[in-house]
Amino acid sequence: MKRFKDYLIAKRIVPEKKVPYYISWVSQFYAFCGKETNDDVSSADIEKFLKHLGKSCEEWQIKQAKEAIDLYIFISHQAFLSKTNRDMESHSIWKSVAEETVRMLRLKHRSFSTEKTYIGWLRDFYRFFKTMSPYSLNETHIRDYLTHLAVDRKVAAATQNQAFNAILFVFRHVLGKDIQNLHGTIRAQQKRRLPVVLTKQEIFRLFDQLKGRNLLMAQIIYGCGLRLNECVKLRVKDIDFEQNILTVRSGKGDKDRQTILPESVKNELREHLHEVRELYEKDREDGIEGVWLPDALEKKYPNAGKEWIWQWVFPSRSLSVDPRVRKIRRHHVHHNTLQKMIRQAAVKAGLTKKVTVHTLRHSFATHLLEKGYDIRTIQELLGHSNVQTTMIYTHVASKNKLGVKSPLDL
Repeated sequence: MKRFKDYLIAKRIVPEKKVPYYISWVSQFYAFCGKETNDDVSSADIEKFLKHLGKSCEEWQIKQAKEAIDLYIFISHQAFLSKTNRDMESHSIWKSVAEETVRMLRLKHRSFSTEKTYIGWLRDFYRFFKTMSPYSLNETHIRDYLTHLAVDRKVAAATQNQAFNAILFVFRHVLGKDIQNLHGTIRAQQKRRLPVVLTKQEIFRLFDQLKGRNLLMAQIIYGCGLRLNECVKLRVKDIDFEQNILTVRSGKGDKDRQTILPESVKNELREHLHEVRELYEKDREDGIEGVWLPDALEKKYPNAGKEWIWQWVFPSRSLSVDPRVRKIRRHHVHHNTLQKMIRQAAVKAGLTKKVTVHTLRHSFATHLLEKGYDIRTIQELLGHSNVQTTMIYTHVASKNKLGVKSPLDL
């Protein structure tokens, strides 16, 4: 129990004055089970104890007891792992699992960014359990790892969920294990954050500091409500000048949607595509490979990547090697380029808010809401699955629906 106490205090998981209560809950639990504190316990043991507490304790006490038990079990597992001798052959096994994970991700047509993210989490998972073979791991180990992310590394809830999705994919599709029980996991705290939104005047001040392709991309992101990744992946065929429609292909959640194309950018966009067409013609003359195509289209239509309609709206100025097939071709512009230019423009414009590319998307939704457009329409334009996600903009819209005035102004 001393190690448990020292851990809680050192990691500042709970206020020091509450540490004795956590120790007390763990001691009561093991006494209730009739076991020593180093004995194995099951989920059923925990459920029985919590049900027993329900007869005499309040809800917050039961919740505190469960958290104390989960933390103690997590720390006990960590102590066990630190005493385990390193398996010299485990590295090669983990390497083969990583290779198989890449193969499965490509078979399921996951994006290259998803592939890099999942492999990154698998490497982190390996560093946590590298003394063990991946085939010997189970739900308990996943629970320990996710708890480690929340407790030791204090990651955000979205980061913990991303790690869980990556590890779950490996267990189900590579190791052939179905994960059922993760009830004891300490969840990262879900924090509610209001989006940063610029006023229309601030938007124009920001745009005054941009020029050329970067300005056009920023205008399209703000004018169409796009994510950065959706903007850089636009293809020629996705733009309909006649109907003023821009189609987003394979957006977040692998969903397609349509949004508005602003009249004010149509002329600049046509001129930009004329320049892109010249670059495209030069690539054809030089015998450059066609652009990357999604899913199995490249096998089904081998020459489609050389057709004009499939070209990137914002191609990179230089050629690069496709990391999947090792072919030299022209990819779209890197997303970091615009991120950097937006940050610099915000400083030059004297904006006192933390501005990113995604701020333009937030501003698009908020300004539509302030104009009186209904929340369902905005939800559809943004591509949100749940209207509750879109409702966050009601908290930052300048329109005060209650007409409340500060007492200082009365």
